[in-house]
Amino acid sequence: MVKKFTFLLSALLLFSSPMLSQDLTPMQQLGKKIFFDKISSPDWMACANCHAPEVGFVGPIPGINKRGSVYFGAVPQRTGNRKPPSAAYSTYSPVFHWDPVEELFVGGNFWDGRATGEHLGNPAADQAQGPFLNPVEQNNASKTEVLKQIAKSKYAYLWEIVWGEPISYETQADIELNYDRVGLAIAAYEGSAEVSPFSSKYDAYLAGNATLTPQEAWGLELFEDEEAGMCALCHISELGPQGEPPLFTDFTFDNLGTPKNPDNPFYDMDEVYLDDGTPINPMGADWIDKGLGGFLETRPEWASHAAENMGKHKVPTLRNVDMRPGNGFTKAYLHNGVFKSLKEVVHFYNTRDVAGMNWPPPEVAENVNTDELGDLGLTDDQEDAIVAFLKTLTDGYSLGKEAAGDEAVILSAKTASMRIEGPNPFNPSTILGYYIPEDADVQLDVYSITGEKVAALQKGYMTAGEHQVTFNGNNLASGIYLAGLYTGKEFITVKLMLLK
Repeated sequence: MVKKFTFLLSALLLFSSPMLSQDLTPMQQLGKKIFFDKISSPDWMACANCHAPEVGFVGPIPGINKRGSVYFGAVPQRTGNRKPPSAAYSTYSPVFHWDPVEELFVGGNFWDGRATGEHLGNPAADQAQGPFLNPVEQNNASKTEVLKQIAKSKYAYLWEIVWGEPISYETQADIELNYDRVGLAIAAYEGSAEVSPFSSKYDAYLAGNATLTPQEAWGLELFEDEEAGMCALCHISELGPQGEPPLFTDFTFDNLGTPKNPDNPFYDMDEVYLDDGTPINPMGADWIDKGLGGFLETRPEWASHAAENMGKHKVPTLRNVDMRPGNGFTKAYLHNGVFKSLKEVVHFYNTRDVAGMNWPPPEVAENVNTDELGDLGLTDDQEDAIVAFLKTLTDGYSLGKEAAGDEAVILSAKTASMRIEGPNPFNPSTILGYYIPEDADVQLDVYSITGEKVAALQKGYMTAGEHQVTFNGNNLASGIYLAGLYTGKEFITVKLMLLK
């Protein structure tokens, strides 16, 4: 049993965290290790839990995406108020500022712009520091606790390589300096070619290495048409001034007339409390997401602009907007995840203000954009063409040959993956989903935190593709469990929490 448990722990260490990439600089490697490290209280949550690479560095659990779309924190009863924004391409956002020419706010990160970049000169670095200390996210008690976990990690040697000295937190000056370094390292990783690679079919098309299908080309034409789709007015598709690839955002903020997501768990946070006894969301179901306007209210120098920016949220990049591990995987869209498909989003843009469509009212009725969406007059086929074009923005495109011709295609994922598709924490059951790129003999078991096998869920020959298995913990005690998938080539784990 000891030998078996030792093997299990070795496998977990080898396969449950990403290996260092030879293509990353030491700074980016350090940021990657921190990004995937479970630095939280309790210690089961990493940045990657809400920003997973296989879905474009957004939320990776389809069971959550299908409903409220807001992810639970390290304390599993607690949630924030919005779906995770993409960490990919986040380093390209400028420092938050007022543009006096256009008379609008530009830049920053998070949906409301509050990670301004004023502190570290990069909004992505400012943003990276936030979740560690947020009680509804990673819930660490202090910056010191974050630094301590990095100091005792197996990658602490990278800190010395990057910064030329061991990590320290003896004085307040040490703590502030090194916590800033944490944010800078994560931002370096998010800016790397591993996270922001510009490797979509559209990038290959711009370089002359791929051809768009007739439907995709029509979608691009509609996307850029200032009288039809009008998408490119905010999601800029032009090359940068030095020929840089387009980022498909202008880094501004807009109120699209987005309806409430009634499944948002934040509405129930009036009955969930922080350690000091205060409710997370005192307003409960009456809470309104003010977006940028809510942030501006907190800054005296910008408060006079708050009213005209109520309900506005960051215009996101459309890169990887359709990245998913399989066609059946649900992603959530807009800041609150109210829509569940690109088709639904495009149809909303097209018909929001059309009589008889019966879309729910906007959460914030002020400042709704009626100039660039609402009644575009697109046909169903035109909507489908725009969706087809949006799918060309998925990174990881490879040149290949279709059986019917010479057109380049996106290859399927080459590695297996596993995810939690049901609730987590759960009681008494949840659903595990996994993907295998080729037919294989698989074994899926659940282990206690001490390494004892407590459930055998699946064993045998499985065909390539997506699969689902239900895990029932009715006969188990509350606690943390590890689901392990062995494919003959890979061993993958996910962490489960049973709460009775």
